[in-house]
Amino acid sequence: MKFRLRYLHHDVELGEGQFAVGRSATCQLSLDDPLVSRRHAIFHVTDMHVSLEDLGSRNGVIVNGTRVEGTVEISVGDRVLIGSQELTLLATREGGPSTRSPATKNTVSRMTPSSGVQMPKYDDPEPSMVRRVDQFKVLGSVAEKALALGRAGEAERLLASVLADVIEACRSGRPLPVSLVDQAAKFSARLATSTGKGGWADYVIELYAAQNRPPPAAVIDELYNAMNKVTAVDVTRLRDYVVQIQERSSTLGPADRFLLQRLEGLERRARSLRG
Repeated sequence: MKFRLRYLHHDVELGEGQFAVGRSATCQLSLDDPLVSRRHAIFHVTDMHVSLEDLGSRNGVIVNGTRVEGTVEISVGDRVLIGSQELTLLATREGGPSTRSPATKNTVSRMTPSSGVQMPKYDDPEPSMVRRVDQFKVLGSVAEKALALGRAGEAERLLASVLADVIEACRSGRPLPVSLVDQAAKFSARLATSTGKGGWADYVIELYAAQNRPPPAAVIDELYNAMNKVTAVDVTRLRDYVVQIQERSSTLGPADRFLLQRLEGLERRARSLRG
């Protein structure tokens, strides 16, 4: 038996051996998604079996709605969620027609939304974060329309690249404009609500933990909405963030202390839903 992965209406053949998925260009399938680690997971393929290994990714690997640990065997028809991208394992019959994507490389680095709006391409390996503020104004207005029409997937694809740049800059300790952080968080929280993917809520928490400050009230409000719909939220990360802000509560002004109280309520809400 031969196997293939279906992703975004393309089928990618899996030869025997290892097939890596992540954001790195060295992976066989490169996903431009801020919720995907550089080397996120590996498919181990034999002539009769496929197993999937989580490479210690930040946001984990979800198979048929359940987060997996370590290496698990998967079956034809199983749905694998890596970041916000869904892959489906399929079988290819011997001698059957090839359905491999015509692309010469399995790299999905920039996507074109169905609305016809082109994703911007960034040639500079260290793009200015100030430019991202202006780009968000353009992309955000289109994403807002897509979300209003219930096209969450379209909004997600539209914003994926710029959101990935923001979180990468955050992880590397580069300074970020406050307005850019708040814009990225606002849309990530809305994507969490619209798609039901907990990784987008985790994105918001990671972003503000790096900033060492509470989110604006509007972002917290959206996170409350998201908690009723998302799966696999990282409650430990949320708790660590709340403790981090609590430890500096004596330096907070009245407005930020109120935001901290709302974060504490959000964390209790997340734990109660998980339990």
